Amino acid sequence: MSFKDHFSRHAGLYAKARPHYPDALFDWIAAEAPVRGCAWDAGCGNGQASVALAQRFERVIATDPSARQIGNAVANPRIDYRNEAAEHTSIADRSVDAVTVAQALHWFDRAAFIAEVRRVAKPGALFAAWCYANCSVTPTVDAVIAHLYDDVLGAYWSPERRLVDEGYASLEFPFTPIAPPAFEMRVDWNARQLLAYLTSWSAAQKYARVTDRDAVAAIADELTAAWQDPERVRPVRWSLAIRAGRVAH
Repeated sequence: MSFKDHFSRHAGLYAKARPHYPDALFDWIAAEAPVRGCAWDAGCGNGQASVALAQRFERVIATDPSARQIGNAVANPRIDYRNEAAEHTSIADRSVDAVTVAQALHWFDRAAFIAEVRRVAKPGALFAAWCYANCSVTPTVDAVIAHLYDDVLGAYWSPERRLVDEGYASLEFPFTPIAPPAFEMRVDWNARQLLAYLTSWSAAQKYARVTDRDAVAAIADELTAAWQDPERVRPVRWSLAIRAGRVAH
């Protein structure tokens, strides 16, 4: 399977406009890992999860096949960024205590990736992959976002997006499952910040390339009206869907 690069062209926007995962998620990962030695953040993108892991693990190996995404990552002395595909890494055999995949598992060749996880993970290592789909603001704002997501951009989402919409529920999971607690992402944004996030969607970027039109700009007035005061800061929430388990050998 070739690398499907949906984000390198707008790696800078992606780094600035995406919400951050809750600290409680990484506290849970650190608590569930057998030891806090080395974590592998596969498909690390701009390193958002990698930085949080580095606050809890002695060492983090962060891999991504996009050099541009790695170029936008935050440097940290505990993080070893490597421009590598998740399916084929330079990580040593049985050297990793936790493997994380933040909003990226749906892009991987999963059979090859699982084989790589089994190679690099220590017995009993934690595996945790999570994703998030649509956000929630208010019923009127949510309706505008749903119209953009389904009606305007529906044909421009990659087939893999279905896995995100279902919270990875249908994916074959070869590890001993662990039931995670519920986690929610929350940011306090104004309307402009939400529009920047919507622009970072891969389907919005594809729509712009194919049609030479800006789908988000086309719904901006409607969303701003639904927001009421565009400078007002409102809570924006996403529920995280997590598949977690232990790697047995």
